[in-house]
Amino acid sequence: MTALPQTPFAALPGAIVPEESADPGVPAHYGNPLREQRALDAGKALVDLSTRTVLELRGEDRLTWLNSITSGLITALAVGDSGETLVLSPQGRIEHAAGLIDDGVSLWLLPESSSAEALVAWLLKMRFRARVEILDRTEDFAIVGLLERDGGIALDALPAAAPNDVPLIWRDPWTHVVDGGWQYSRPDTHPGVDYTWREVLVPRTALAEVAAAHPAAGALAAEALRIAAWRPREITEVDDHAIPHETDWLRSAVHLNKGCYRGQETIAKVHNLGHPPRRFVQLHLDGSEGFLPEPGAEIRAFKAGEPRIVGKVTSVANHYEFGPIALGVIRRAVDPTIGLDVARPAGENEEPGWLAAAQEIIVPSDAGSVADIPRLPRIGGRRA
Repeated sequence: MTALPQTPFAALPGAIVPEESADPGVPAHYGNPLREQRALDAGKALVDLSTRTVLELRGEDRLTWLNSITSGLITALAVGDSGETLVLSPQGRIEHAAGLIDDGVSLWLLPESSSAEALVAWLLKMRFRARVEILDRTEDFAIVGLLERDGGIALDALPAAAPNDVPLIWRDPWTHVVDGGWQYSRPDTHPGVDYTWREVLVPRTALAEVAAAHPAAGALAAEALRIAAWRPREITEVDDHAIPHETDWLRSAVHLNKGCYRGQETIAKVHNLGHPPRRFVQLHLDGSEGFLPEPGAEIRAFKAGEPRIVGKVTSVANHYEFGPIALGVIRRAVDPTIGLDVARPAGENEEPGWLAAAQEIIVPSDAGSVADIPRLPRIGGRRA
């Protein structure tokens, strides 16, 4: 996709830009990740997301066309509304995820940059006779992220781009169950309720001005708060087998009753008649050794005294209140009451080992099978 100049956030004092990360090219932190988390959680800092891809869909068929091939109810978007949708395989596996903003003239897609090229290629292949034009606008617009809080940075203090007279601000729908969606998690208060995440598109020419005018937090701070909110992300939580049910993504990106689209049969079958084969957990890690596992680290459980690999870590962070936390996917049948272990890398003068982890249930083991189908008597069986 588009080759971008170095972000002005990288020139701020203390900026550390790692060679590899889920958000390549932007600062991971500015010297104090935990303090940055506090500021971000209070709504008083911005996160540089300027290497993310921005796509524009123009044309009168943009809403109905994308609605017919992806999981969200896109035709319900009013001018200025935000949403989210998934591209699924015919087997219902997640291939792409994208935030959505409609400004009445164009539909703006905010996908992961790592898979944006493949997403555009697929969209072009699916266009057929639809009156839709697909444009890469990443050179023109950059994204900054923040949590909208009382007393924090006001959204109208940022120079949001508005090419069609509607400010381009994506409001993450994770705060609630969208119309037609479903939540498997059962806490009295879902941590996503307070996750008022916003992504503001600004003209790329204004990015240096934005970086100079507001306190900055690194990508590590944003990831820690996302993990604490149980919020899945394509680049971290999605593998070749992922279906939306496993990570509770029906909550924000799937409409269960809108009609047919690619992968819809699997969505309906698992939700109504079956169970997702894996389930999402938050892991509270033993921090006494000073180690954090790496994304992809194996998760094990003991059964009858024997260790078995039951899943993997997808995201990990050191949270300013909760300490070391992670998200992971594990087999559905793993006992939800038992402790787990997470593989940790070798340290200086240390062999690889295991960290104890307490599991907090996000998707319960009985998720799915919501259809109330009466049991039919067996042929030849006795009736009461």
